[in-house]
Amino acid sequence: MPRPTPLRGVHTSLGATLTDFAGWLMPLRYGSESAEHNAVRQAAGLFDLSHMGEIFVTGPQAGQALDYALVGHLSVLEPGRARYTMIVNSRGGVLDDLIVYRLAPEEFMVVANASNYPAVAARLAERAKGFDAAVEDRSEQYALVAVQGPRSQEILAALTDADLAGLKYYAGLPATVAGREALIARTGYTGEDGFELFVANDDAEPLWTALTEAGAPHGLLPAGLSARDTLRLEAGMPLYGNELSTALTPFDAGLGRVVKFDKPGDFVGRAALEPLKDVPPARRLTGLVAAGRRVPRHGYPVVLASGGSTVVGEVTSGAPSQSLGRPIAMAYVDTAATGEALAVDIRGRHEPVEVVDLPFYRRNK
Repeated sequence: MPRPTPLRGVHTSLGATLTDFAGWLMPLRYGSESAEHNAVRQAAGLFDLSHMGEIFVTGPQAGQALDYALVGHLSVLEPGRARYTMIVNSRGGVLDDLIVYRLAPEEFMVVANASNYPAVAARLAERAKGFDAAVEDRSEQYALVAVQGPRSQEILAALTDADLAGLKYYAGLPATVAGREALIARTGYTGEDGFELFVANDDAEPLWTALTEAGAPHGLLPAGLSARDTLRLEAGMPLYGNELSTALTPFDAGLGRVVKFDKPGDFVGRAALEPLKDVPPARRLTGLVAAGRRVPRHGYPVVLASGGSTVVGEVTSGAPSQSLGRPIAMAYVDTAATGEALAVDIRGRHEPVEVVDLPFYRRNK
C-alpha cells in the first residue's frame, strides 16, 4: 500500500485524483491539469512534496564528507545557501540528483528524490566513514509544501515577516510562517519563482490552509503531479528514472557543470568521470517540438526523417505544452545525428519534430 503524506486528508477533501508515486499516495490532479499548469505560469500553484527525503549531515567535517560523497564542492557553500548536485556510483552513473542546503557551519540538509532517499542516506553514511561527520535520515519528521509562480512572493509575504525580497535563488532561511516554524527555501521544479517550505508533519495542514486562503485573491490553485511534470518538462528539468539513471553520467545529461574537478581531494566517481569531461558524449539530451498534435511519449524511438527506420535516439519525457501550444519532448539523440532532420516513431508513424535548445520555456524575470 502506498504511504499517505500528512496532507492526505486535504487532498481527499479537495476531490484529488490520487496515485501511487514512488510508494507514496500523491495527488495526480485536483481538477483540470491545464488549469493547474497555467495557474503556476500566470499566478501561483500549491504543491504537496512531502514524499521527498531530508537527510542531515552534521559535524566538523560534514562539508568534507559531502565533497567526497557527491560530485559538487559543498564545503565552500555559505550557510543559508543551497546547491544542485548529484550522487554517482564508482562508474560515474547517476544514483540521484539532489539539492544540498547548508543550514549552519556544521549542518547540511540533503534533499533527495522520493524513490531514492533511503539508498542515498545509506550511501552517504557509508561514504562519511573516516570523516568527523554524522548522517541521519530525518525524512519521517518533515513535510514539504511548495508555492510556485509569479505571485508566490506576494502570497507568502502575507504570512511571514521574513525578508523574502532579500532571499536569493537557491538560498534558505528559518522563519515563522502562519505561526509555524519553517525553513523557507527559494527553490523549485517548475521554471517559475517560488518557495519550498520544510515544516513538521503536524504543521503541514495548517500551513496549507493558510497559504490557500492567502493565495485565493491572487489566483492560487492546488496543483498535482501531472502539472508538476509538464511544468518541469517545459523548464527542461530532468526527472530521475527518465533523463537520469545509473546508466547515464552527468555529462550525458548535459549537466557536466555540476561535477567539480577543482575541489581538493578525491570523490566517488572521479576516476570514471574525469576522462569524460572533454569528450563529446555518444548521445545528447535534446529538446524536440512536434510539428503536429501527436505527443512523443517516454520510450518512443527517435528516427531520421529522411526515411527508413534508422533509430538515432529515444524519448525520455514528452507531453503537450500549454505554454508553446504544441507537444514537446526531451530525448537522448546520437551526437552523430546532430544537424539531421528528425522524427519520432509514434505507433508506426514518423512524426516530424524540430530540434531546439533546452529549456523550452524561460520565465520573465
